[in-house]
Amino acid sequence: MTQGLLDRLQRDSFRYFLDLHEPTNGLVPDNTAVDAPASIAAVGFAMASYPVGVERGFLSRDDAVRRTLAVLRFFAEAPHGESPDAIGHKGFYYHFLHMQSGKRVWDCELSTIDTAFLLAGALAAATYFDEQTQAERDVRSIAWELYRRADWQWALNGGTTLSHGWSPEEGFLTSRWQGYNEALLLYVLALGSPTYPLSKSCYEEWTSTYEWRSLYGLDLLHAGPLFIHQLSHIWLDFRGIQDRFMRDRDSDYFENSRRATYAHWEYGQRNPLGFVGYGEHCWGISACDGPGPVTRRIDGVSRTFFAYAARGAPDGPDDGTICLWAAAASLPFAPEIVLPTIERLQAVYPETQGPYGFKCSFNPTFADDSDRPWICDLHFGVNQGPLVLMIENYRSGFLWDLMRRCSPVVTGLRRAGFTGGWLGAGS
Repeated sequence: MTQGLLDRLQRDSFRYFLDLHEPTNGLVPDNTAVDAPASIAAVGFAMASYPVGVERGFLSRDDAVRRTLAVLRFFAEAPHGESPDAIGHKGFYYHFLHMQSGKRVWDCELSTIDTAFLLAGALAAATYFDEQTQAERDVRSIAWELYRRADWQWALNGGTTLSHGWSPEEGFLTSRWQGYNEALLLYVLALGSPTYPLSKSCYEEWTSTYEWRSLYGLDLLHAGPLFIHQLSHIWLDFRGIQDRFMRDRDSDYFENSRRATYAHWEYGQRNPLGFVGYGEHCWGISACDGPGPVTRRIDGVSRTFFAYAARGAPDGPDDGTICLWAAAASLPFAPEIVLPTIERLQAVYPETQGPYGFKCSFNPTFADDSDRPWICDLHFGVNQGPLVLMIENYRSGFLWDLMRRCSPVVTGLRRAGFTGGWLGAGS
Protein backbone atom coordinates (compact mmCIF):
# COMPACT_ATOMS: atom_id res chain seq x y z
CA MET A 1 0.00 0.00 0.00
CA THR A 2 1.38 3.37 -0.96
CA GLN A 3 2.01 5.91 1.80
CA GLY A 4 -0.17 8.35 -0.11
CA LEU A 5 -3.27 6.18 0.26
CA LEU A 6 -2.77 5.90 4.01
CA ASP A 7 -2.14 9.66 4.25
CA ARG A 8 -5.37 10.35 2.41
CA LEU A 9 -7.44 7.93 4.49
CA GLN A 10 -6.25 9.53 7.71
CA ARG A 11 -6.71 13.07 6.43
CA ASP A 12 -10.18 12.38 5.02
CA SER A 13 -11.28 10.63 8.21
CA PHE A 14 -10.04 13.59 10.28
CA ARG A 15 -12.03 16.00 8.12
CA TYR A 16 -15.20 14.62 9.72
CA PHE A 17 -14.27 16.49 12.91
CA LEU A 18 -13.09 19.59 11.05
CA ASP A 19 -16.26 20.00 9.02
CA LEU A 20 -19.06 18.81 11.26
CA HIS A 21 -18.40 20.16 14.76
CA GLU A 22 -20.76 22.78 16.20
CA PRO A 23 -18.67 25.93 16.78
CA THR A 24 -20.72 27.26 19.69
CA ASN A 25 -20.32 24.22 21.94
CA GLY A 26 -17.78 21.98 20.20
CA LEU A 27 -20.18 19.04 19.88
CA VAL A 28 -19.72 16.49 17.10
CA PRO A 29 -22.58 14.61 15.39
CA ASP A 30 -23.01 10.89 15.74
CA ASN A 31 -23.20 10.57 11.95
CA THR A 32 -23.67 12.49 8.73
CA ALA A 33 -27.47 12.12 8.57
CA VAL A 34 -29.44 15.34 8.51
CA ASP A 35 -30.28 16.48 12.06
CA ALA A 36 -28.19 13.72 13.67
CA PRO A 37 -27.59 14.40 17.37
CA ALA A 38 -24.20 14.68 18.97
CA SER A 39 -22.57 11.54 20.33
CA ILE A 40 -20.47 12.09 23.46
CA ALA A 41 -18.21 9.23 22.34
CA ALA A 42 -17.62 11.00 19.02
CA VAL A 43 -16.75 14.14 20.99
CA GLY A 44 -14.15 12.15 22.92
CA PHE A 45 -12.64 10.85 19.69
CA ALA A 46 -12.57 14.41 18.34
CA MET A 47 -10.65 15.73 21.36
CA ALA A 48 -8.11 12.91 21.01
CA SER A 49 -7.86 13.50 17.27
CA TYR A 50 -7.17 17.24 17.41
CA PRO A 51 -3.60 16.75 18.70
CA VAL A 52 -2.99 14.30 15.84
CA GLY A 53 -4.34 16.93 13.47
CA VAL A 54 -1.89 19.48 14.87
CA GLU A 55 1.04 17.08 14.52
CA ARG A 56 0.03 16.18 10.95
CA GLY A 57 -0.68 19.76 9.90
CA PHE A 58 -4.43 19.26 9.44
CA LEU A 59 -5.23 22.26 11.67
CA SER A 60 -3.33 24.81 13.74
CA ARG A 61 -2.62 24.41 17.43
CA ASP A 62 -4.67 27.53 18.16
CA ASP A 63 -7.66 26.12 16.27
CA ALA A 64 -7.35 22.81 18.09
CA VAL A 65 -7.26 24.59 21.46
CA ARG A 66 -10.28 26.70 20.55
CA ARG A 67 -12.33 23.65 19.54
CA THR A 68 -11.29 21.72 22.62
CA LEU A 69 -12.03 24.56 25.00
CA ALA A 70 -15.48 25.09 23.50
CA VAL A 71 -16.56 21.53 24.23
CA LEU A 72 -14.88 21.31 27.64
CA ARG A 73 -16.56 24.52 28.76
CA PHE A 74 -19.90 23.25 27.51
CA PHE A 75 -19.69 20.08 29.61
CA ALA A 76 -18.36 21.99 32.62
CA GLU A 77 -21.05 24.69 32.57
CA ALA A 78 -24.19 22.89 31.31
CA PRO A 79 -26.84 21.82 33.86
CA HIS A 80 -25.88 18.70 35.80
CA GLY A 81 -28.02 16.59 38.10
CA GLU A 82 -31.07 14.32 38.31
CA SER A 83 -33.32 16.52 36.17
CA PRO A 84 -34.13 15.12 32.71
CA ASP A 85 -33.15 18.54 31.33
CA ALA A 86 -29.57 18.16 32.56
CA ILE A 87 -26.82 16.87 30.26
CA GLY A 88 -25.50 14.47 32.88
CA HIS A 89 -25.49 13.31 36.47
CA LYS A 90 -22.77 12.26 38.93
CA GLY A 91 -20.07 13.13 36.39
CA PHE A 92 -21.54 10.94 33.62
CA TYR A 93 -23.30 12.19 30.51
CA TYR A 94 -26.18 11.26 28.26
CA HIS A 95 -25.23 9.28 25.19
CA PHE A 96 -26.85 11.63 22.65
CA LEU A 97 -27.29 15.40 22.85
CA HIS A 98 -28.93 17.94 20.57
CA MET A 99 -26.22 19.49 18.43
CA GLN A 100 -27.18 23.13 18.99
CA SER A 101 -28.86 23.21 22.41
CA GLY A 102 -26.84 20.38 23.95
CA LYS A 103 -29.95 18.92 25.56
CA ARG A 104 -30.59 15.19 25.94
CA VAL A 105 -32.44 13.58 23.03
CA TRP A 106 -34.55 10.43 22.63
CA ASP A 107 -34.76 9.94 26.42
CA CYS A 108 -31.40 8.22 26.02
CA GLU A 109 -29.40 6.72 28.85
CA LEU A 110 -26.60 8.27 30.81
CA SER A 111 -23.84 6.04 29.41
CA THR A 112 -20.84 4.91 31.43
CA ILE A 113 -18.85 3.64 28.43
CA ASP A 114 -19.50 6.66 26.25
CA THR A 115 -18.58 8.92 29.16
CA ALA A 116 -15.31 6.98 29.40
CA PHE A 117 -14.53 7.77 25.75
CA LEU A 118 -15.42 11.41 26.37
CA LEU A 119 -13.17 11.62 29.43
CA ALA A 120 -10.33 9.77 27.68
CA GLY A 121 -10.45 12.40 24.95
CA ALA A 122 -10.41 15.17 27.54
CA LEU A 123 -7.40 13.62 29.31
CA ALA A 124 -5.57 13.24 25.99
CA ALA A 125 -6.14 16.94 25.33
CA ALA A 126 -5.03 17.88 28.85
CA THR A 127 -1.83 15.89 28.42
CA TYR A 128 -1.01 17.28 24.97
CA PHE A 129 -1.81 20.97 25.50
CA ASP A 130 0.99 21.62 27.99
CA GLU A 131 1.99 25.19 27.17
CA GLN A 132 1.59 28.02 29.67
CA THR A 133 -0.88 30.12 27.70
CA GLN A 134 -4.14 30.89 29.48
CA ALA A 135 -6.10 28.86 26.93
CA GLU A 136 -4.00 25.72 27.37
CA ARG A 137 -4.03 26.07 31.14
CA ASP A 138 -7.83 26.22 30.90
CA VAL A 139 -7.89 23.04 28.81
CA ARG A 140 -5.93 21.23 31.50
CA SER A 141 -7.91 22.52 34.47
CA ILE A 142 -11.36 21.92 32.97
CA ALA A 143 -10.47 18.46 31.63
CA TRP A 144 -9.16 17.41 35.04
CA GLU A 145 -12.24 18.79 36.78
CA LEU A 146 -14.55 16.78 34.47
CA TYR A 147 -12.57 13.63 35.20
CA ARG A 148 -12.68 14.23 38.95
CA ARG A 149 -16.48 14.63 38.80
CA ALA A 150 -17.14 11.07 37.65
CA ASP A 151 -18.47 9.06 40.61
CA TRP A 152 -17.42 5.56 39.61
CA GLN A 153 -18.50 4.13 42.95
CA TRP A 154 -22.04 5.39 42.36
CA ALA A 155 -21.97 3.70 38.92
CA LEU A 156 -21.50 0.32 40.61
CA ASN A 157 -25.11 0.58 41.81
CA GLY A 158 -24.28 -1.49 44.86
CA GLY A 159 -22.66 -4.26 42.85
CA THR A 160 -19.12 -5.29 42.01
CA THR A 161 -19.12 -4.48 38.29
CA LEU A 162 -20.03 -1.20 36.60
CA SER A 163 -23.53 -0.56 35.30
CA HIS A 164 -24.06 0.25 31.64
CA GLY A 165 -25.92 3.40 32.61
CA TRP A 166 -28.77 5.24 34.26
CA SER A 167 -31.80 7.33 33.38
CA PRO A 168 -33.95 9.65 35.52
CA GLU A 169 -37.05 7.77 34.44
CA GLU A 170 -35.92 4.19 35.14
CA GLY A 171 -32.87 4.46 37.38
CA PHE A 172 -29.94 2.14 36.71
CA LEU A 173 -29.98 -0.14 33.68
CA THR A 174 -30.05 -3.83 34.56
CA SER A 175 -27.07 -4.68 32.33
CA ARG A 176 -23.52 -4.50 33.68
CA TRP A 177 -20.08 -4.50 32.09
CA GLN A 178 -19.22 -8.18 32.19
CA GLY A 179 -17.35 -10.41 29.76
CA TYR A 180 -14.46 -9.12 27.68
CA ASN A 181 -15.52 -5.97 25.86
CA GLU A 182 -14.59 -2.35 25.18
CA ALA A 183 -14.91 -1.56 28.91
CA LEU A 184 -11.20 -2.21 29.51
CA LEU A 185 -10.65 1.54 29.16
CA LEU A 186 -13.65 2.22 31.39
CA TYR A 187 -12.25 0.15 34.24
CA VAL A 188 -8.75 1.63 33.93
CA LEU A 189 -10.14 5.17 34.17
CA ALA A 190 -12.36 4.16 37.10
CA LEU A 191 -9.45 2.62 39.00
CA GLY A 192 -7.26 5.65 38.31
CA SER A 193 -9.73 8.20 39.67
CA PRO A 194 -8.35 10.57 42.33
CA THR A 195 -11.84 11.13 43.77
CA TYR A 196 -14.04 8.01 43.46
CA PRO A 197 -11.72 5.12 42.54
CA LEU A 198 -12.90 1.55 42.20
CA SER A 199 -11.04 -1.16 44.05
CA LYS A 200 -8.90 -3.79 42.36
CA SER A 201 -11.51 -6.37 43.37
CA CYS A 202 -14.02 -4.75 40.98
CA TYR A 203 -11.56 -5.17 38.12
CA GLU A 204 -10.86 -8.78 39.04
CA GLU A 205 -14.59 -9.48 39.28
CA TRP A 206 -14.90 -8.20 35.72
CA THR A 207 -12.01 -10.31 34.39
CA SER A 208 -13.51 -13.37 36.08
CA THR A 209 -16.30 -13.21 33.48
CA TYR A 210 -13.91 -13.50 30.50
CA GLU A 211 -14.11 -16.35 27.97
CA TRP A 212 -10.82 -17.84 26.71
CA ARG A 213 -11.23 -19.79 23.46
CA SER A 214 -9.37 -21.43 20.62
CA LEU A 215 -10.29 -20.21 17.14
CA TYR A 216 -8.60 -21.42 13.98
CA GLY A 217 -5.64 -22.61 16.03
CA LEU A 218 -5.36 -19.30 17.91
CA ASP A 219 -5.84 -19.19 21.67
CA LEU A 220 -7.39 -15.87 22.69
CA LEU A 221 -9.70 -13.93 24.93
CA HIS A 222 -12.82 -14.00 22.81
CA ALA A 223 -15.23 -11.27 21.80
CA GLY A 224 -17.08 -11.52 18.50
CA PRO A 225 -17.20 -7.94 17.12
CA LEU A 226 -13.85 -6.59 15.99
CA PHE A 227 -14.36 -3.16 17.58
CA ILE A 228 -14.10 -4.69 21.05
CA HIS A 229 -10.48 -5.59 20.31
CA GLN A 230 -9.70 -2.01 19.24
CA LEU A 231 -11.44 0.77 21.15
CA SER A 232 -9.57 0.61 24.46
CA HIS A 233 -6.32 0.12 22.52
CA ILE A 234 -6.74 3.50 20.87
CA TRP A 235 -5.63 5.16 24.11
CA LEU A 236 -3.88 2.36 26.02
CA ASP A 237 -0.59 0.80 24.92
CA PHE A 238 -0.88 -2.83 26.02
CA ARG A 239 2.29 -4.01 24.31
CA GLY A 240 4.25 -6.06 26.81
CA ILE A 241 2.19 -5.20 29.90
CA GLN A 242 0.04 -7.80 31.63
CA ASP A 243 -2.60 -8.08 34.30
CA ARG A 244 -3.01 -11.30 36.24
CA PHE A 245 -5.39 -12.78 33.67
CA MET A 246 -2.90 -12.32 30.83
CA ARG A 247 0.15 -13.33 32.90
CA ASP A 248 -1.55 -16.64 33.64
CA ARG A 249 -1.90 -17.20 29.88
CA ASP A 250 1.50 -15.88 28.80
CA SER A 251 -0.10 -13.23 26.61
CA ASP A 252 -1.10 -9.56 26.67
CA TYR A 253 -4.05 -7.57 25.35
CA PHE A 254 -2.14 -6.28 22.32
CA GLU A 255 -1.20 -9.81 21.30
CA ASN A 256 -4.78 -10.83 21.94
CA SER A 257 -6.03 -8.18 19.51
CA ARG A 258 -3.49 -9.34 16.95
CA ARG A 259 -4.88 -12.87 17.23
CA ALA A 260 -8.46 -11.59 17.04
CA THR A 261 -7.59 -9.69 13.86
CA TYR A 262 -6.18 -12.87 12.35
CA ALA A 263 -9.27 -14.81 13.44
CA HIS A 264 -11.49 -12.34 11.56
CA TRP A 265 -9.20 -12.56 8.53
CA GLU A 266 -9.39 -16.35 8.64
CA TYR A 267 -13.18 -16.25 9.04
CA GLY A 268 -13.43 -14.05 5.96
CA GLN A 269 -11.42 -16.51 3.90
CA ARG A 270 -13.31 -19.57 5.13
CA ASN A 271 -16.63 -17.76 4.60
CA PRO A 272 -18.70 -20.49 6.28
CA LEU A 273 -22.04 -18.92 5.35
CA GLY A 274 -21.13 -18.40 1.70
CA PHE A 275 -21.53 -14.63 1.40
CA VAL A 276 -20.49 -12.76 -1.74
CA GLY A 277 -17.14 -10.97 -1.64
CA TYR A 278 -15.64 -12.42 1.54
CA GLY A 279 -11.99 -13.33 1.21
CA GLU A 280 -8.39 -12.51 1.95
CA HIS A 281 -8.93 -8.81 1.26
CA CYS A 282 -12.57 -8.46 2.28
CA TRP A 283 -13.23 -9.14 5.95
CA GLY A 284 -14.07 -7.39 9.22
CA ILE A 285 -17.25 -8.13 11.17
CA SER A 286 -18.27 -5.57 13.76
CA ALA A 287 -21.03 -3.28 15.00
CA CYS A 288 -22.45 -1.38 12.05
CA ASP A 289 -25.53 -0.56 10.01
CA GLY A 290 -26.83 -3.08 7.50
CA PRO A 291 -29.42 -3.36 4.72
CA GLY A 292 -32.18 -4.93 6.82
CA PRO A 293 -34.32 -5.83 8.50
CA VAL A 294 -35.49 -7.95 5.59
CA THR A 295 -35.37 -11.54 4.34
CA ARG A 296 -34.54 -12.31 0.70
CA ARG A 297 -34.03 -15.47 -1.29
CA ILE A 298 -30.69 -15.18 -3.11
CA ASP A 299 -29.38 -17.93 -5.38
CA GLY A 300 -31.75 -20.38 -3.78
CA VAL A 301 -30.77 -19.48 -0.21
CA SER A 302 -33.05 -17.61 2.21
CA ARG A 303 -30.97 -14.79 3.74
CA THR A 304 -31.95 -12.63 6.68
CA PHE A 305 -30.35 -9.20 6.69
CA PHE A 306 -30.13 -6.99 9.77
CA ALA A 307 -30.19 -3.26 10.30
CA TYR A 308 -27.80 -2.11 13.02
CA ALA A 309 -26.24 -5.10 14.78
CA ALA A 310 -23.09 -5.95 16.69
CA ARG A 311 -21.95 -8.50 14.12
CA GLY A 312 -19.25 -10.93 15.21
CA ALA A 313 -17.05 -13.83 14.15
CA PRO A 314 -17.24 -16.77 14.23
CA ASP A 315 -20.59 -17.11 16.04
CA GLY A 316 -22.39 -14.22 14.36
CA PRO A 317 -24.62 -12.56 13.83
CA ASP A 318 -23.38 -12.30 10.26
CA ASP A 319 -25.44 -11.29 7.23
CA GLY A 320 -22.65 -10.55 4.75
CA THR A 321 -22.13 -6.95 5.89
CA ILE A 322 -18.49 -5.87 6.00
CA CYS A 323 -17.61 -3.09 8.43
CA LEU A 324 -15.07 -1.12 6.45
CA TRP A 325 -13.49 0.92 9.22
CA ALA A 326 -13.12 -2.08 11.52
CA ALA A 327 -10.57 -3.93 9.43
CA ALA A 328 -8.63 -0.70 8.89
CA ALA A 329 -8.59 0.13 12.62
CA SER A 330 -6.71 -3.12 13.29
CA LEU A 331 -3.72 -1.65 11.46
CA PRO A 332 -1.36 -1.52 14.49
CA PHE A 333 -1.99 -5.19 15.31
CA ALA A 334 -1.46 -6.82 11.92
CA PRO A 335 -0.35 -4.36 9.22
CA GLU A 336 0.77 -7.24 6.99
CA ILE A 337 -2.87 -8.22 6.40
CA VAL A 338 -4.61 -4.90 7.03
CA LEU A 339 -2.68 -2.75 4.55
CA PRO A 340 -3.43 -5.02 1.55
CA THR A 341 -7.07 -5.13 2.66
CA ILE A 342 -7.38 -1.34 2.74
CA GLU A 343 -5.74 -1.03 -0.65
CA ARG A 344 -7.90 -3.75 -2.20
CA LEU A 345 -11.17 -2.42 -0.80
CA GLN A 346 -10.38 1.05 -2.08
CA ALA A 347 -9.57 -0.33 -5.54
CA VAL A 348 -12.40 -2.86 -5.97
CA TYR A 349 -15.16 -0.92 -4.20
CA PRO A 350 -14.39 2.77 -4.82
CA GLU A 351 -18.04 3.59 -4.21
CA THR A 352 -17.48 2.80 -0.52
CA GLN A 353 -15.36 5.96 -0.28
CA GLY A 354 -17.00 9.21 0.72
CA PRO A 355 -15.90 12.70 1.73
CA TYR A 356 -14.63 11.32 5.05
CA GLY A 357 -12.90 8.19 3.86
CA PHE A 358 -14.58 4.82 4.28
CA LYS A 359 -18.34 4.79 4.66
CA CYS A 360 -19.65 2.72 7.54
CA SER A 361 -20.34 -0.63 5.84
CA PHE A 362 -21.33 -2.46 2.68
CA ASN A 363 -22.88 -5.78 1.70
CA PRO A 364 -22.04 -7.39 -1.68
CA THR A 365 -24.56 -10.20 -1.10
CA PHE A 366 -27.40 -7.66 -0.80
CA ALA A 367 -26.96 -6.30 -4.33
CA ASP A 368 -29.27 -4.50 -6.73
CA ASP A 369 -30.21 -5.65 -10.22
CA SER A 370 -26.90 -4.33 -11.54
CA ASP A 371 -24.95 -6.31 -8.93
CA ARG A 372 -23.99 -3.13 -7.09
CA PRO A 373 -23.57 -3.89 -3.39
CA TRP A 374 -25.65 -2.25 -0.71
CA ILE A 375 -23.62 0.57 0.82
CA CYS A 376 -24.37 2.54 3.96
CA ASP A 377 -24.24 6.18 2.89
CA LEU A 378 -23.33 7.45 6.34
CA HIS A 379 -20.09 8.21 8.09
CA PHE A 380 -20.02 7.88 11.90
CA GLY A 381 -17.86 9.80 14.35
CA VAL A 382 -17.14 6.65 16.35
CA ASN A 383 -15.74 5.10 13.16
CA GLN A 384 -13.75 8.06 11.87
CA GLY A 385 -12.05 8.67 15.22
CA PRO A 386 -10.58 5.15 15.51
CA LEU A 387 -9.33 5.42 11.92
CA VAL A 388 -7.50 8.69 12.59
CA LEU A 389 -6.04 7.47 15.87
CA MET A 390 -5.13 3.89 15.00
CA ILE A 391 -3.47 4.97 11.76
CA GLU A 392 -1.41 7.38 13.87
CA ASN A 393 -0.59 4.74 16.48
CA TYR A 394 0.64 2.52 13.65
CA ARG A 395 2.69 5.30 12.10
CA SER A 396 4.20 6.91 15.18
CA GLY A 397 2.68 5.53 18.40
CA PHE A 398 1.65 9.13 19.10
CA LEU A 399 -1.45 8.65 21.26
CA TRP A 400 0.04 5.67 23.08
CA ASP A 401 3.11 7.74 23.96
CA LEU A 402 0.91 10.67 24.99
CA MET A 403 -1.26 8.60 27.33
CA ARG A 404 1.78 6.99 28.95
CA ARG A 405 2.33 10.45 30.44
CA CYS A 406 -1.26 10.67 31.72
CA SER A 407 -1.13 9.89 35.44
CA PRO A 408 -4.68 8.46 35.81
CA VAL A 409 -3.95 5.94 33.07
CA VAL A 410 -0.73 4.82 34.74
CA THR A 411 -2.41 4.71 38.15
CA GLY A 412 -5.40 2.80 36.82
CA LEU A 413 -3.24 0.21 35.08
CA ARG A 414 -1.13 -0.31 38.19
CA ARG A 415 -4.18 -0.64 40.43
CA ALA A 416 -5.58 -3.23 38.02
CA GLY A 417 -2.39 -5.23 38.52
CA PHE A 418 -0.61 -4.51 35.24
CA THR A 419 3.17 -4.89 35.30
CA GLY A 420 6.02 -5.29 32.86
CA GLY A 421 6.98 -3.51 29.67
CA TRP A 422 6.85 0.27 29.86
CA LEU A 423 5.13 0.11 33.27
CA GLY A 424 8.03 -1.70 34.90
CA ALA A 425 7.61 -3.84 37.99
CA GLY A 426 4.65 -1.86 39.32
CA SER A 427 3.20 -2.36 42.76
